[in-house]
Amino acid sequence: MSVPEDEERLLPLAQRWPRASKFLLSGCAATVAELATFPLDLTKTRLQMQGEAALARLGDSARESAPYRGMVRTALGIVQEEGFLKLWQGVTPAIYRHVVYSGGRMVTYEHLREVVFGKSEDKHYPLWKSVIGGMMAGVVGQFLANPTDLVKVQMQMEGKRKLEGKPLRFRGVHHAFAKILSEGGIRALWAGWVPNIQRAALVNMGDLTTYDTVKHYLVLNTPLEDNIMTHGLSSLCSGLVASILGTPADVIKSRIMNQPRDKQGRGLLYKSSTDCLIQAVQGEGFMSLYKGFLPSWLRMTPWSLVFWLTYEKIREMSGVSPF
Repeated sequence: MSVPEDEERLLPLAQRWPRASKFLLSGCAATVAELATFPLDLTKTRLQMQGEAALARLGDSARESAPYRGMVRTALGIVQEEGFLKLWQGVTPAIYRHVVYSGGRMVTYEHLREVVFGKSEDKHYPLWKSVIGGMMAGVVGQFLANPTDLVKVQMQMEGKRKLEGKPLRFRGVHHAFAKILSEGGIRALWAGWVPNIQRAALVNMGDLTTYDTVKHYLVLNTPLEDNIMTHGLSSLCSGLVASILGTPADVIKSRIMNQPRDKQGRGLLYKSSTDCLIQAVQGEGFMSLYKGFLPSWLRMTPWSLVFWLTYEKIREMSGVSPF
């Protein structure tokens, strides 16, 4: 027994602890992608909050006083009214979120693909298995990361509150966690988790499933090899599909997470994700579900490109097999 143990100690860390290594590697790739594209995420969130019909019930004048602006005007407005660096407001919890979320979803998806479902003898992975695996991976990763996502969304709206003359809710990331926990208990950290995992399931069905399917189709059926060209084409496809599937759930998720709450942590605007969906469609029209689609797509596509290129490269550098 001593010989195999000695040999195991000589193995690279990626081979000794493959799942932990994949978790860390995906977290590193997600951090790079998040820093590069976060301003578009902030712009998307601000757009999704504009014209929120449910605010009228609370007598909030913000809906009337804040004119709807497109993606470019919203981004320029943030820079002019709040400062350039405010385009990265909330980036710290966003990085926390993506380390947990991306690590959880990637490890879960690969475990399901390699162990639970398994590939066929010709290395083909059926689409239906990829769809189920992608959705399940998104649910697991997002449920684990919900507290950090909640803080990210609320901190992204702090600059807008300041411009409206409202008091700021948080002094920083850790104060936000502490305040939410003290006011609503541990349950409050999972506010909005239902629409959040619904969105994550749809986004990952678009992202993971599309990337995995397109990549292996290109490798098996075209002259392209498993290289940066294949990774780039696959990630561009995955970013588009993920945006189309995920934007409506993202709008609902953002609104539920950002709504004011009572002392018990219950939302004052929406009873559930279904209630939020109905109010948005009735009060603002169906296309309100695609508010922020353009910045979401423009962010998701480069995010996917940066993430997958970085992830595949650091896997190669670390001695881990390609995704």
